[in-house]
Amino acid sequence: MKTGFIRKLFKRVPELEGERVFLRRLRVADASDMYDYARRESVTRYLLWSPHPDPDYTRRYLSYVQGRYRDGEFYDWAIIDKVSGKMIGTCGFPLISEANRSAEVGYVLNPDFWGKGYATEVLLLLLSFAFKTMRLHRIEARCFDEHVASRRVMEKCGMRYEGSFRDALLVKGQYVTVAVYSILEPKRT
Repeated sequence: MKTGFIRKLFKRVPELEGERVFLRRLRVADASDMYDYARRESVTRYLLWSPHPDPDYTRRYLSYVQGRYRDGEFYDWAIIDKVSGKMIGTCGFPLISEANRSAEVGYVLNPDFWGKGYATEVLLLLLSFAFKTMRLHRIEARCFDEHVASRRVMEKCGMRYEGSFRDALLVKGQYVTVAVYSILEPKRT
């Protein structure tokens, strides 16, 4: 893989489409939809960030993201529900190593859409894109060890549990144990 391939690819964020969701670049206009879920304690319970304190915070964050997109240094999408047109979450690659052809994947979803297969659909879209378009070899996902729902999503998508790291992160004043899952590119025939 040529150095800079990923950065060039994400300067114009590719749009991805699933059965019920559409993935596109985040926009400042998504602030209301994002704030709807990002303000909730139930959403951020298993995340590294705290609830958004107000709509202006969300708008400032989305404005910041636009600059990162322009630089080709932001690898996240807005998850759009096809039926309602509502932005229901985000997903993407918080870490990418071109040298190792690997990445970490992550996702967050509005709780109104939990337990309905949306996260699985989104993760499968990301894995397909990572292997076919980004030409990666290994994708990794991490979650708080106790986050059973997220672990199930990873397992449904064919990711393998590799182990847990005890008290690996200090998050919101508490040490958390982190479970690691991975999947390798499919063998080519």
